[in-house]
Amino acid sequence: MLEKLIVMLTHNDVTVKDAEEIFEENKDLPVTNWGFKDVGLEPEKMKELCRMMKDAGKTTYLEVVTYSEEECMRGARLAAECGFDCLLGTIFYDSVMEYVKTTDLKYFPFVGKVSQSPSILEGSCDFMLEQAEKYAKAGAEGVDLLGYRYMEGDPNILSAAFVKAGSLPTVLAGSIGSKERMLLVKQMNPAYFTMGSALFTKNFVKDGSFRENLEEVVDFLKAQ
Repeated sequence: MLEKLIVMLTHNDVTVKDAEEIFEENKDLPVTNWGFKDVGLEPEKMKELCRMMKDAGKTTYLEVVTYSEEECMRGARLAAECGFDCLLGTIFYDSVMEYVKTTDLKYFPFVGKVSQSPSILEGSCDFMLEQAEKYAKAGAEGVDLLGYRYMEGDPNILSAAFVKAGSLPTVLAGSIGSKERMLLVKQMNPAYFTMGSALFTKNFVKDGSFRENLEEVVDFLKAQ
């Protein structure tokens, strides 16, 4: 399970201001995948943080939670310019997909109807699966599913059904903040899952540091 974890240096869908310091304090932990959002830091600081992560041997992810074609293209260009390995999110637009094909990015666009900030997810599982098939044919590496932000039914049922039936690797993103939920995610078996806010709100070690909370998550996932 540990290899599926993407640690996001974000809280409430915004990159934290001290993301560089937090990464430096935790980069020795056995977490391969690290990322953050396209909001909260200036572009130059994003570029520097991405470089730090890559220099430490990490696989890097930028998640873009914007919805217009112009904003999504801006996020894709930012991901490429900063040197990220993977672009998570954005609403799928043909123009963004065509741009991504000119870069080294692996692209995981949102499925479903994604809106608001913090984001919510709407739409049926069948609708999302149809989208995923379209994205696969267009060249996407995988998809970003905001399963625990689902507003039209049981998030666990939706997420499990989508991951089981989908043909593309799925990143299950958002609101995974307890050991119980991580066990449910294990049963679903997505390619990856993200965790950010839960580490800052100290969901695992009350009054503990970010590192102590991440260590608790690492130890838990190692045992699974």
